[in-house]
Amino acid sequence: MITTKQEAVRGWFTGRLPEGLFTALVDVTVDREEITVIGRIPEPELADDVSADERDAARDGRIAEFRERTREDRMAVAREAERRFGRKVSWGVECGTTRALYTTVSVPVMTRLRQPERQVLDTLVAGGVARSRSDALAWCVRLVQRNTDTWLTDLRESLETVERIRTQGPDTTPTD
Repeated sequence: MITTKQEAVRGWFTGRLPEGLFTALVDVTVDREEITVIGRIPEPELADDVSADERDAARDGRIAEFRERTREDRMAVAREAERRFGRKVSWGVECGTTRALYTTVSVPVMTRLRQPERQVLDTLVAGGVARSRSDALAWCVRLVQRNTDTWLTDLRESLETVERIRTQGPDTTPTD
C-alpha cells in the first residue's frame, strides 16, 4: 500500500520528469533519507535467436547508455526534489527483466548487539557469505524481507491506518 506522502512524491515526479525520459514510471519509494525513482526504458531490438548472454549484454549496454545520456536531466530533477522533499534522490531503471539501481544512498544504522547476535554475523563473515559485519547484517535484513514480505506488508498497512486515524482525531495543539 502507498502512503499519502509517497503518493504526493510519486505525483510530483510523474508531473516533473521530462517527457519521454521513461516509457513508464515503475516505482517511487520514499523513506526517511531517500527517494528512489525507477523507470522503464525500452529494450534493445535484437533478433529472436540471440543467446541469453548477448541479450543480457545488450540490456546492460542500453542501461549504461541511458544513464550517461540522461544524467543532466536527472540531476536537475534530483536537485529540485531534494530541496522540495528534504531527501536524496536515487535512480534506477528496468530494461526487460533487468533492474539496475545507481546512485543509491547507504545509510549507517547504529545498533547494539549482544554476543549471540554478533556471533551470527561473524559466522557469516567467516563463511564467506559477507565481507564484514555490516554486510552480514544487510544480508540478514534482506533474508528477513524476502521471507516475511506478507507480514511486513500487513504491518506497513496497519501503520498507515494508525496514521490516518491519528490525523482524523482532535487537534492536540494546546490552547491558551
